[in-house]
Amino acid sequence: MKNKYYNDAIIGNKNMIASFSSKGELLRLIYPSPDYKQFINEFYTGVKVNDSRLIYLHDDINNQYNQYFTENTNILNTQIKNTYFNLSVLQTDFVSFSNNILIKKYTLKNENNIDLDVKFLLYSKLLSNVNNMVGAKVENNILMQYTHDYTFNIFSKNEISSYQLHNSKEDIKSGFLQDKDYIGIGDDSSISYDIGILKPGESKDLEIYIYINENKDKFKFDEIINNVEKIKKLNTNKEIKETENYWEKYVKEHDGLKILSNKIEWQKKLSNYEKVKNVYIRSILLFPLLSNEKTGGISAAVEVDENQTRSGRYSYCWPRDAVFITKALDLLKMKDQTDKFYLNFCKETQSENGMWEQRFYTDGRLAPCWGYQIDETASIVYGVYEHYKITKNKEFLNNTYEMCKKAIKFLLGTFSFGTSDPNGESGQNEASDQNGESVNKFESYDLWEMNEGVHLYSLSVIYAAFKSMIEIEKILNEKTNTKELEKSAETLKKYCLNNFINEDKTLKRNIKDSKSDISLLGTVVPFDMLDCEEKEFTNTIEKINWTLRTYTGGYLRFENDSYLQGNYPWPISTLWMALYNLKIENKIEAIRLIDFVTETRN
Repeated sequence: MKNKYYNDAIIGNKNMIASFSSKGELLRLIYPSPDYKQFINEFYTGVKVNDSRLIYLHDDINNQYNQYFTENTNILNTQIKNTYFNLSVLQTDFVSFSNNILIKKYTLKNENNIDLDVKFLLYSKLLSNVNNMVGAKVENNILMQYTHDYTFNIFSKNEISSYQLHNSKEDIKSGFLQDKDYIGIGDDSSISYDIGILKPGESKDLEIYIYINENKDKFKFDEIINNVEKIKKLNTNKEIKETENYWEKYVKEHDGLKILSNKIEWQKKLSNYEKVKNVYIRSILLFPLLSNEKTGGISAAVEVDENQTRSGRYSYCWPRDAVFITKALDLLKMKDQTDKFYLNFCKETQSENGMWEQRFYTDGRLAPCWGYQIDETASIVYGVYEHYKITKNKEFLNNTYEMCKKAIKFLLGTFSFGTSDPNGESGQNEASDQNGESVNKFESYDLWEMNEGVHLYSLSVIYAAFKSMIEIEKILNEKTNTKELEKSAETLKKYCLNNFINEDKTLKRNIKDSKSDISLLGTVVPFDMLDCEEKEFTNTIEKINWTLRTYTGGYLRFENDSYLQGNYPWPISTLWMALYNLKIENKIEAIRLIDFVTETRN
C-alpha cells in the first residue's frame, strides 16, 4: 500500500468514514467501525477531454483547487478548475445517514468558448492479502470488486461505457478502456462514463455511489444487485439536504461552550475567533466519527501509517488518550458517549488483574501492543471521577466502582509502600527515598511510548488515581481503602519530590535521565500532585521555555525527540502549555499559544 501520511478532510457517519487529500483524492474508506476495516489502496478519478489523455482530477499541472466543508456539516466540497480546457468540476462527497454509502457528486461545467467532449474515468485498487484475494465483475452497470469477506460496489445512475478488470493502471492513462470479459482476477479495475458534449456554459452532473456489502448474510450477487437498485432510486440532492440538516442540528445541540450562540462574547475573549470557531466545529463533527457506536471505544485517529514506516500505527483506542477525549466530550454535551466508554468499553477491556493494556480496537479486541504503560490503567480511574464531576451521577460511580477498585488494587500491588530495611537497602525491585520510604521500582513505557523506566508523569497519574478513588469512596460511603490510599498518595508524592529533582532544582522526567519534557507539566496540569508555585516546578517551566520552545513560538515534546527529526512543535505540547498558563491566569500567553495552534492547522 502506498504511504498516505495526511488526511486533510474526514467525513462519515456512525459506521463509515472516508478521508481525503486537499485535492479531493479519496484516501481511505473504513467500514463498519471507525478503525476497521480500510478497503482502499488507490482510488483515482479523472477526465478525458476531446482528444486528450487522462487528466487526473487529484493531480494535474493545470488544475487549481479550493476545498471547503459545507458549513457546520461533514459534507466536503472540492472545486477543481482545469485551466488548459477551462473545465470546472465541483466534487461533493458525503456519507448518507439513511444508508451506509459514500456518495460522490460531480458537477462538470464548460467554461470554455468551444465544445468539450468529456469522458469520466475511475480507477479502484483494493487492499488484499493471500487469504482474501480480489476478483472483479461488471453486472447491471455495477463494478463489483469482491473477496471472501466483502463486495465493494461502485455504480452510478449513468451507464458504464467501458471497463477493464485487471492491470488497468497504465492503460487508463490513455483515456481508453477495453475488456472482453465481464469477470476477472485482480485487485485493480477501471470504469468510464460518457458525459457527452458540454456546450460553452453548460453543466452536467454525475453521481458515483460506493456501497460495501459484508458477505455474511447476503453474499449472492443477485441479492447485492437488488440492494444497489434500491440505492439508485435515491434522490441525491435530497440525501445531501438530509445529511446537511442532521449535522447542522448536531452542531447546534453540542455547542457545549456556547461559542456559536454567544459569538460576540467569545470574540472578546479570542483574538482569533473565526479560526478557533472552525476548529471547535470540526471537533464536534469529528468525535462521532471516531467513536464506536456499539462499544463506546474511541479511535485516536483515522489511520495515517498503515505500513508502519514512521510509527506503530494510530487507528486504535488507547485508554489514556480516550480519557482525555472524554473530557472534551463532556464539555460538548456528549456525556452519553462518555458513559458508554467507561461502562462498556473499559469494563470489557480490563484484564482480570485490574490493568488495561496499551491499546485496543474500538470493538474491544486487543490490538497489537509493545511493552506496558502503567499510566493507561491509572488514567481510567482518574477519568471516571472527572466524568462524575461533570454529571454528578452517583449511579455511574456505583456502576464503575468495582472496576476502579480492581484497578487501584493492581496499582497498589505494583508499588510496595513501606519502610526500607535498617541498613538503608531497599529490596531488589525497590527505589528508596531519603526518608526511608520505599516504592516498588516498576519500569514501564512513558506516555510517548519511546522511553522505558520510572517516569514522573506516570507516577503523577497514579497519584491522581489514588486521590480520585478517595473521593469516589467518600461519595459512595465505601471508605474501606481511604486511609491506605491517603497514605499511599502522600508517600508517592514524597518519593517523587525526593527522587525526581535535578541538581539545578528542576524536575527530572524519569529516574534515568534529565531531559526537558513537556509531560512534566502533568505534575500540576491536570494531576495536581505538585503546587504550581513550588520552586522546583517554576524552575522546570523556565527550563522548558529555554529548551523546548521553538523560534516559531510552539513547543516540542522533549529534548532530542527523534520522531520525524524532532524539530517541529506539537499541538499537544503547545496546548498543554496553554493549559498551564490558564491555570496560573496568564491568559494573554494562553491565547497566544491557542492562536499558534489554530494558525498552523491544516
